[in-house]
Amino acid sequence: MPMPEPSMFQLDPAPKVITFDCYGTLVQWYEVLLREVGATLAKHGASGAGASAILDSFSAEGRRLTAERPHRPYKEILRTGFAAAFAGHGLTPGAEEIERIASSPMAMGPHPEVPDALRRLRERYKLAIFTNSDDDLIAPTVARIGVPFDYVITAEQARAYKPSRQLFDYAYRAMGVTPDETVHVAMGMYWDMKARHELGLRGIWVNRRGETGNPDWLPYAEVPDLDGAAALLLPP
Repeated sequence: MPMPEPSMFQLDPAPKVITFDCYGTLVQWYEVLLREVGATLAKHGASGAGASAILDSFSAEGRRLTAERPHRPYKEILRTGFAAAFAGHGLTPGAEEIERIASSPMAMGPHPEVPDALRRLRERYKLAIFTNSDDDLIAPTVARIGVPFDYVITAEQARAYKPSRQLFDYAYRAMGVTPDETVHVAMGMYWDMKARHELGLRGIWVNRRGETGNPDWLPYAEVPDLDGAAALLLPP
């Protein structure tokens, strides 16, 4: 994994709040969903190897559904999006199977290095989560991380989903800071790095899956995990 270019990230001016995406960045979004989708495929006699394709289809559905108005709860986005993703591959799981997948974010635990990295960051900064989720859906997930956050900003509160600037503008008002007093740390290239670029925010891309970034949304530092982000934010 390439090390981040120093020119891609500046700690001056010193941030007051470090903001994080949650799903994928802090907790095991892909790992849990691949397992749940794979179990559904196995039940229907389909290959578990197709779970990644179903998840890719859900991501495409999610982009479409979250851009629609009026705002809908994320639980509804999950149900509708996964039903459409399976249908696109010729499968029709039952309502209870879709509900199990849609509820699985509540059981997602943190990536192994996350709690310790957050505890170290918390000694210097306030911490916030910006999530495309509902208040009740994200609460048990945040509790599983085991580290207190000063702010948890949801799409439900902002009535908008990332990458819309509406969520970010709402968050900065709620936290009482300006955008340049923050650094945004996220795994999502489309959901987070795109919005961060358009808003002119400092950003750290947590590239857990060895993906190729979008140069149109530079500058951002690239790290493999949250320890890498902490190293940039807590220099010796």
